[in-house]
Formats: sequence, C-alpha cells, structure tokens
Amino acid sequence: MILLLALSGLTGSVAAESFVVIVNDATPAAALSAQEVSNLFLRKMATWPDGTPAAPVDLSEGSPARESFSKRVHGKGIGAVKSYWQKMIFSGRAVPPIEKASPADVVAFVRAQRGAIGYVPQGTPLGPGVRVLNVN
Repeated sequence: MILLLALSGLTGSVAAESFVVIVNDATPAAALSAQEVSNLFLRKMATWPDGTPAAPVDLSEGSPARESFSKRVHGKGIGAVKSYWQKMIFSGRAVPPIEKASPADVVAFVRAQRGAIGYVPQGTPLGPGVRVLNVN
C-alpha cells in the first residue's frame, strides 16, 4: 500500500505536453521563429508579412499545452504572460488573444479565420483548412 502511494506521487506530476503551432491554410508563411510567434501572440506584431491581420488564439489556462507553449515560445510561464496582459489592458494598448476551451475549438477557429494562428497538443486531428507552421 505504501509503495502504491509512493508510486502515485511520482506519476502525479504532469509532464510538459508537446504542441504544434497551427495556422489557417491561407496564411502565406511556412515558417517563423519562436520570437515571431511570440510577437504575434503578444500582439507586438499585428499582421502577417502580406498584411493580413493576425488572429492569435490561446487554449484555456489549465491546458498543459498552453503551459508548454508559454515556456517554449514566450520563455516564461502562464503567470508572467498574464501579468504582461494585465499591464497592456490597463494601459489601453492591447487585449489578449481569445481563449478556446479545447484543441478542437482552436482548430475550428483557425480553420474559419484567415490569418489565424494557434497551438494544439501534438497529434490533435487538424483536417482541411489548417496546417502546421514550422517554428525555428
């Protein structure tokens, strides 16, 4: 019994979840740097190179993929990104990306919105109208 409790404590931590960055198929970019992706999500870059407005979409805060995305793309955790957005909102400079509750909702948003960019756990079915963006 004690061994089972000890083992459950070891497996209870959530490992970093792999994710892929996805874009609407009409988006001309095939690859971006992690910094460029971060700039799109932090609204430091508002358009794609062809002038199409960027429409970033986040997963909900409790998503392990969001935590992985925040750490690997922004270089900081969700809390630090939330703090950034509180400052931006308070100063009236920008609003954060919309949030979707599930990977399927993110895929549907990206499919329906030209210029959309999001991320989903690796292995999420994408279907037509959505493709993976290479992040360098």
